[in-house]
Amino acid sequence: MYKILITDDEEKIRALIKKYVIFEGHTAVEASNGMEAVEICQNESFDIIIMDIMMPELDGFSAVKEIRKNQNIPVIMLSARGEEYDKIHGFELGIDDYVVKPFSPKELMMRIDAIMKRVNKSTNEDHEIFEKDGLYADFTARRVLIDKESILMSPKEFDLIFYLIKNKNIALTREKLITEVWGYDFYGDDRTLDTHIKLLRKSLGDYAKLITTLRGVGYRFEG
Repeated sequence: MYKILITDDEEKIRALIKKYVIFEGHTAVEASNGMEAVEICQNESFDIIIMDIMMPELDGFSAVKEIRKNQNIPVIMLSARGEEYDKIHGFELGIDDYVVKPFSPKELMMRIDAIMKRVNKSTNEDHEIFEKDGLYADFTARRVLIDKESILMSPKEFDLIFYLIKNKNIALTREKLITEVWGYDFYGDDRTLDTHIKLLRKSLGDYAKLITTLRGVGYRFEG
């Protein structure tokens, strides 16, 4: 059972999501704006947060930034807009997923389950480490170091680099990466994967060259 914070300024949307959350056996807490969500998170802990972007008082992006100063809670962003800038900005903040309104509540619950399975799996895994030259990846601690300096990356970047490393020297199709890393039948487009690869390469700096683009196929990590 998960404890879920539902943050949206539209009462009908909160009620709809809450209905499905409770039906699935989880606990729901509501916040009508970003400021209220930040205040609630100062006093309570949650397994995952559903956060709208456009809200009064404090927008979703700013609210996530404040919450992440103290807690690393998985976040799914909701938006009435499907603009690539919003997605990139959200991913750079470290959100785990992005859902465009109108959406299917059943799909939203599937995405919540997929994220929580990944979180729980990474917590229970045996300690596993990968090293190559100055690149150090600790799968269990979810840490990546370059030349002994810890690298800040979004949760999805961690998922992506770890999956690439675990399948090093194997040609991975775009479809395979999307299915395995996102963990559900993907409803977006290939640009989401490309955006994450771009952000990951930026985070890896000189080691970005280890991720090879296979035209017409996908990507390969040169391990």
